[in-house]
Amino acid sequence: MSLALLDCPTGLAGNMLLAALLDLGVPEAVLHPPLKALGLAGRYRLVVEERRSGGLRGLHLAVESLEPDPPHRAWGELRQRIAQAPLEPALRQRVLAVFTLLAEAEAAVHGQPVERVHFHEVGALDALVDVVGVCAGLLHLGVEELLCTPPPAGHGSVATAHGLLPLPAPAVLEIARVRGMPLASSEGFPAGELTTPTGAALVACWASGFGAHPAAVPLRIGVGLGSRPLDRPNLLRLTLAEPLPAGLRSTPGEVHEPLLVQQAQIDDASAEDLAFLGEALRQAGAVEVFSQPVLMKKGRLGTLVTALLPPELAPGLRQVWWRHSGSLGVRENLQQRWILPRRPATLTTPLGPVRIKWAHLPEGRWRAKAEADDLAALARRHGMAVGQVRALVEEALAGAAAPQPPEPGQPDPELPVSGGSGSSDAGTRRSLP
Repeated sequence: MSLALLDCPTGLAGNMLLAALLDLGVPEAVLHPPLKALGLAGRYRLVVEERRSGGLRGLHLAVESLEPDPPHRAWGELRQRIAQAPLEPALRQRVLAVFTLLAEAEAAVHGQPVERVHFHEVGALDALVDVVGVCAGLLHLGVEELLCTPPPAGHGSVATAHGLLPLPAPAVLEIARVRGMPLASSEGFPAGELTTPTGAALVACWASGFGAHPAAVPLRIGVGLGSRPLDRPNLLRLTLAEPLPAGLRSTPGEVHEPLLVQQAQIDDASAEDLAFLGEALRQAGAVEVFSQPVLMKKGRLGTLVTALLPPELAPGLRQVWWRHSGSLGVRENLQQRWILPRRPATLTTPLGPVRIKWAHLPEGRWRAKAEADDLAALARRHGMAVGQVRALVEEALAGAAAPQPPEPGQPDPELPVSGGSGSSDAGTRRSLP
């Protein structure tokens, strides 16, 4: 399987994607025949240059129009031209999917029938070259799966054929809404457009997932540069990668979840201080916090404190370390974990309600576990031993109905439920078919 990883820290546009493909080694000869089949021969020129952005190299691509009077076509006419052109079936399908998404998004935001969307909105010459070129390039490389980081969309306003429009561009927001495509924050960027409708539609149609990239071996990297000067490199990177061996990938019934590990060795804190730090890290979003005794430099005894957290929460949790510990540094390491789909529920028992966590096993069974804190609370309330409470909860669980399994190929609607209280094995477990 050919895996492509797209990293777009400063947004994305069609010409940036096409430039990255050319940087990966896709010959320009791959792009021109399908454009000729659409009647565009002699109407455009590709200007490809190696440039630097923020000290990093990459390719910049611009599409120059050679048409003295560019025509304006309705989407219905453009769709018919694509459908009837002598294109490879896979390429025709991809190009139609991208332009259909663009046309439907434009129709929705302007409140008009999709057939009345005009050429300048979805079929300008540069958009045609970008869409056909990107689709042809990805197919040429044999890309079967593309994973993308969430792109920032921009803020402020942009001049269009409809006048000044707010950013993110309305069509970009509509594409993201329809396809469930996450958009990263544009905080810290100067006002301006970072993700274009064409770029958003291409990625929305090609990407099979958004988020942090899975562990993989990078093979080849293509860099496409944007045109706007920023306070950082304005680029996107398209990496052809080798997936890890099957033994390191998830199997059906498991859910992949990347986690960041933050660690610090502390030798100047009391037990109370460490307990407060651990609770503050949990409150800030850490999935789990634990500590171990360690022997530090100069023979000093200390404590290694470890927090597991979603990668996007790293900046906030680093502030907790600085505020509530005397450590001068925090180590970070990205790790991968696989978890079972879970669903929370409340079980009614003769002693009172108990929170239950149902886990769906790969072979189809459900395993139930009562929250340890609830067992302890009921034991204190009724003056009973925890073992007695556990036995009564076991009886109630014996008659409980397991949740309905998710539909094949569909994610569990309530997964994942990250760890926290009750993650100890001290609770009650019961497996049901």
